[in-house]
Amino acid sequence: MSESLEGKIAVVIGGTGGIGVATSRRFAAAGARVVVAGLTVESAQEVIKALPGTGHHAAAVSITDSATLAQLAQDVESRYGHADVLVNAAGFTKPVPHADLDALTDELIDDIMRVNWRAQFAAVRAFRALLDKSGAGLIVNVSSISGSNGIGSNIAYCATKAGLDVMTMSLARVLAPKVRILNVSPGVVDTGFVPGRSADFNDKVANTTPLRRIGSPDDIAQAIEACATHLTFSTGTTIVVDGGRRL
Repeated sequence: MSESLEGKIAVVIGGTGGIGVATSRRFAAAGARVVVAGLTVESAQEVIKALPGTGHHAAAVSITDSATLAQLAQDVESRYGHADVLVNAAGFTKPVPHADLDALTDELIDDIMRVNWRAQFAAVRAFRALLDKSGAGLIVNVSSISGSNGIGSNIAYCATKAGLDVMTMSLARVLAPKVRILNVSPGVVDTGFVPGRSADFNDKVANTTPLRRIGSPDDIAQAIEACATHLTFSTGTTIVVDGGRRL
């Protein structure tokens, strides 16, 4: 049985994606009031409609625009006064064979870096003061095992996830003791996050994963929730949730 998050304010950036939706649902079920931030207010409102509890809020944010992240933080402060949890669940990738160096263009590298590393740092920067006010703030970044094994949709994506792991270690030192920061690192998850995968991709991966299945969005959301409810003496580290895929 999960511990209660009653009265907590949780901001889920990327809250309209598979992992973000599952995380918002778990946080709301545990009693938190959830700010679901997506690309549009309408998409965030659809998520809010299905959440248990009350006091939730739908917001639109462009994660590569630091000004809109700062505005989101101001809106959260005006509405709730502080934030207890920030989840960075937004991301972007495009499949590029690792051997095809020419296909990994400068433009794509820059786009991936902006969305998968700079945006997470900018969100932390924007919400630091609000999390400090909590007194027991928490940041959870959604990383990937590609950051440690170098196997992923493209080399730049792997590099940004490795960078996210290092960012979390660095920030843990400077944000403590008021704010903890953790990464949750999935393997393959059953979402539409990576475009262009064949219909049998999930089955192939499941057959070569020790626990013989791929992750569900709720598997990852459960780990994110645990960071808030059970792993309260942990900071600056990465929680791997991959069914043994990296082994």
